[in-house]
Amino acid sequence: MDKDVRQELQSLPKTLAEDVARNLVMVARLIDEDAEQAYGYSRVALRLASRVAAVREAAGFAAYATQRYSEALAEFRAARRMTGSVELWPVMADCERGMGRPERTLAMAGEAEVQKLDKAGQVEMRLVAAGARRDMGQLDAAIVTLQSPELASNALQPWTARLRYAYADALLAADRESEAREWFAKAVEADKDGSTDASDRLAELDGVEFVDALVDESDTENDTETGTGSAAEDAGITKDAEGGGETGARPADSATPESAGGSSARGESDVHGEDHGNQA
Repeated sequence: MDKDVRQELQSLPKTLAEDVARNLVMVARLIDEDAEQAYGYSRVALRLASRVAAVREAAGFAAYATQRYSEALAEFRAARRMTGSVELWPVMADCERGMGRPERTLAMAGEAEVQKLDKAGQVEMRLVAAGARRDMGQLDAAIVTLQSPELASNALQPWTARLRYAYADALLAADRESEAREWFAKAVEADKDGSTDASDRLAELDGVEFVDALVDESDTENDTETGTGSAAEDAGITKDAEGGGETGARPADSATPESAGGSSARGESDVHGEDHGNQA
C-alpha cells in the first residue's frame, strides 16, 4: 500500500485502520480483473472510513471502472475537497464525458486547473478532451487536440503509446488510413507492455488475419474420428459415397479474432472505457 495512504489511515483507530487497509488492498488488486468485486470492497471501505480522502478516491476509481460515472464523479469531488489536489481533474472530466456531457468535459479542459497538472496529467487531459470532441462528431478538432510536442517527441514516456494510439485511431476514423497506419506502427514501438491493441489494429490495416490453430487442430481430430480426412474432403467424397450417397466437402473452420476498435480511456483516454486501448 502507498505510504501516503498508510499515513492517512493512521488517523483511525488501529483495528479500524487495518480493516480499511485490507479492503483498499483488495480494490487495487481486483480493479483490473473483476471491477464489480473491487467496487464491493470499495463500498465496505467507504462505510468504514468515509472521511479519509484515499478511501473516497478508491471508491471513485472502483465506481468509474464499473461505469457508474455519476457516483465516481461525486467521490472524486469529495476527495479533491479533502486534499485540495488537482490530480483527479482529468478523470473527473472523463466522468462528465461518460455521463453524456462532452461539452462540460471541454469546459473543464479550458479551466485553470489544467495548468496546475504535471505533464502526465496534462497529456491525460488532452486525451480526454480529444475523446469529447469525437463524441460530438468533431473528428478534425479531435486530431488537432492530440497534436502536441508530446506526440511529436521521440522520447518514450508512460503516456506515449496511448497518445500515439489515440491519434492513429482518430486519423483512421477520419479516413486518413495511410497516416493512421504510420501512427499505429509508432504506437506499437512505444507499447512495450501491451497496454493497447495497437499491434492488432496495425495487422488489421495490413490485411493480416489470425487463425486459431487450436480450432483447426480440433477440426482435424474430428475429421479423423469420422473417417473424413482432408484428402477425402478435397475430393468431395465421404464414406456415404460407398453406399451410393453423395456428400460435398466441408470447408475447414478458422477463427479470426475481432480487432478492438475505438480508443480507450483507454486508447483515447486511458480513462474512459473507449479509449480505451482513453484514462483518462
